[in-house]
Amino acid sequence: MSDRKSYSSDVSDEQWALVEPVVTAWKAAHPSVSGHQGRYAMREIVNAILYQNRSGCQWDLLPHDLPPAGAVKYYFYKWRDDGTDQTIHDLMRWQLREKKRRLADPSLIIMDTQSIRVAVGVPVATTGKDAAKRVPGRKRCLAVDVLGLVVEAVVLPASAHDNAAGIALLDGVAAQMDTVKKALVDQGFKKAVVDHGKQYGIDVEIVERNPADKGFVPQAKRWIVEQTNGILMFSRRLVRDYEHRLATSRSRVFWAMTSVMARRLTGATLPSWRAA
Repeated sequence: MSDRKSYSSDVSDEQWALVEPVVTAWKAAHPSVSGHQGRYAMREIVNAILYQNRSGCQWDLLPHDLPPAGAVKYYFYKWRDDGTDQTIHDLMRWQLREKKRRLADPSLIIMDTQSIRVAVGVPVATTGKDAAKRVPGRKRCLAVDVLGLVVEAVVLPASAHDNAAGIALLDGVAAQMDTVKKALVDQGFKKAVVDHGKQYGIDVEIVERNPADKGFVPQAKRWIVEQTNGILMFSRRLVRDYEHRLATSRSRVFWAMTSVMARRLTGATLPSWRAA
């Protein structure tokens, strides 16, 4: 750890021990042609990514006692493109599930979408308007397990139908594991998603709202994905979509959940906005 004063988003020694093996293996597999080991500590690169995710700041506004934006961008984009960000995330999910005495991969998932407004400058070609929710921007689509841990994430223009989101999520889940046998979704998903799930042996159940219910009534197990959406809001970079590329928005979800899971695995608390 450096001598600088720590930020609340920094990884502790125990949390870094969870991330470090993946980062070290990545560095060994990507040696510099000149033999240079890099000017900045990998732990500080990870701290800078988590700081930006947590605070929502622009690249150029990263604090001066963290590595410069150019160096952080280099690793952030490399890890986004080769899947290292998801590798770190998934390893923590497996460890946390096993800590809760569950198998590494789930048999049940819950899927949902959330429409998010975008910042000025986000390419119009990657955005749209959710006609039902009247929200212009992008649609963040999640598949989570019964612990609320993210199994797959997809980001689409907000104009995309929930069917497209559900199909993309099922494809992503099936590509990672063959353990999932059931998926719960709300009434925004239609028969196309149910039929698509059958291709993978996944029973997609559309959980219908009780007509007698008034106001917000949590649905058994279905509410878990809503809780995860709320947890992601602790990361200010996810409150609004600032990213030019959909893949970057997806990566932000993995980093946010990596921070959450690292804290849970080490017994640390997640400070609220008011405390941060």
